[in-house]
This record gives sequence, structure tokens and C-alpha cells, in this order.
Amino acid sequence: MESDNRIGDFLRARRELVRPEDVGLPDLGRRRVPGLRREELALLAGVSADYYVRLEQGRDRHPSEQVLAALARALQLDEDATAHLHELTRRTGPRRRARPRAQKVRPGLLRLMDAWPHTPAFILSRHLDVLATNRLATALHPGCTPGENMLRTLFLEPYAQDLYPELDKVAAETVASLRASAGADVDDPRLIELVGELSVKSESFRRLWARHEVRAKTEGEKRMRHPLVGDVTFRFETLTVNGAEGQQLVVYHSEPGSPSERALNLLAAMVAKEPTREREPAPRT
Repeated sequence: MESDNRIGDFLRARRELVRPEDVGLPDLGRRRVPGLRREELALLAGVSADYYVRLEQGRDRHPSEQVLAALARALQLDEDATAHLHELTRRTGPRRRARPRAQKVRPGLLRLMDAWPHTPAFILSRHLDVLATNRLATALHPGCTPGENMLRTLFLEPYAQDLYPELDKVAAETVASLRASAGADVDDPRLIELVGELSVKSESFRRLWARHEVRAKTEGEKRMRHPLVGDVTFRFETLTVNGAEGQQLVVYHSEPGSPSERALNLLAAMVAKEPTREREPAPRT
């Protein structure tokens, strides 16, 4: 999936995303590679070009905090990406891991979500596997079904293009979110399996993953085009589940009195008329 030169891979990918004009450098014509040259980034960070080359090639894997801060500024990294860079330097080898255990969702959380008939809610693992959901979330988004994976839905399911009017934006944000969730633990077997499958089956995913963009998905706005109730715009909040490593509760809500709220209420009314199905959250390792 990835080389063991994690720091170098990250620096190279992010260097290629920065244009000379973004950092006040003159564009001197045609470049063999996109973004900044190595010597340009070294100059901006205040380190020697030779030292920066050693970092990018993986010949030096222990830069100081001051060097990391300077590189983050030169690369125009945000808070999430800067934290990720620091984490990469703290873990330079595979970690010893216990036998994976199936993830289970606490019964209290399941009851809590079921008590929100007008609020779509679901629980994700750190790999964006759907562990549990309420009925309105599944009615809104077919991918919100226990056992499904949000990334597989985005990149491999044909209906994603119809569901998300801004599919490219959602896909980029979700890949960056997986990077943030994985951190430096890129030798995680489940992550290797997921990224390997998507890299083979989706050129779009492969390109986004190679950018090494990192951004935690804590809150934001999303648009969907539902086949029954039309366009829906809502805010989402992502909350960490205490005591359940890697689990996140995602909750959608719309502006009170808005057309989107009325659309969600209509969908909730449709769901309420359907017979209740027994559901067990799908265990994930």
C-alpha cells in the first residue's frame, strides 16, 4: 500500500501541492514536476537543500521540532496536517498489535439513536465502516447500513453520483478524514485491506490517497439529492464515543423551518409507516 518512508512520502506529496506563486516565488517556466522544487522548499523552511533531500528520501527520520514547524509553515499545512506530520516522526516502524476484536456498539447508544425519529444518526469505525444506524439515516442514505463502508460507497457504488451533487468534494473530504483517523498507523491490516481494494478499483481514490491530505471531519455541511424527497442540505456533527476506541457518532440536522427540515420530516413520516425490522449492528474488527 505504502512504502516505509512515511515522512518522505508525506513531504513529497504535500510539496507537489504547493505552487510557487502560493508562497511568493517567481514561476520561472516549465517544471518537470508539479509544485515546489526540493531546493525551493528547503529555502522557505530555512534548512539546507541537502538536509531536506535526506528527509524526503528517508535517510534522516528524526527531524527536530523546530524543523518540523518550519516545514509545516513552508508547506502551508493546517492544524490537522501539522499534527499528522509530527505523529509520523514519532512512529517510524510497525507497532505491535493485539489480536483484533470485533467492534460492538453499546446498547445505550443504539437506544439513543432509535429515540431520534427525525434525526439521522449512525456510528462509524475509524475505518469508516458503518457499525450501527437508525432507520432515518438508512432511509436517507443506503450506504448507512451496518456492514457497509462509507468510502466503498463513495467510490464504488453507482448511486453515489446521484446521491451527492458535490461528489468530488465529499470524496476528497472523506479520504482526508480517513488519513486523519489512521494517523501514522498505516500498517493497520484493515486499513491496508480497504485502501488496497479501493486503489485497485478506483483511479479517483488512488489519486486522492496519494495527495496525503489530512483533515479530521468534526462538523460541516453536506448536500444530498434523495429520490423521494429531493434536495436536502444539512449540518453534520461527528462526536467521539468515549470508551469505544475509534468509534464516532455522526448526527445530521437541518436548519429549523427550512425546506430541508421539511424534507427530512416527510422522509421520517414515510419511515414511520414501515414495519419495524430487527437489526443487529454488524461486528467489525
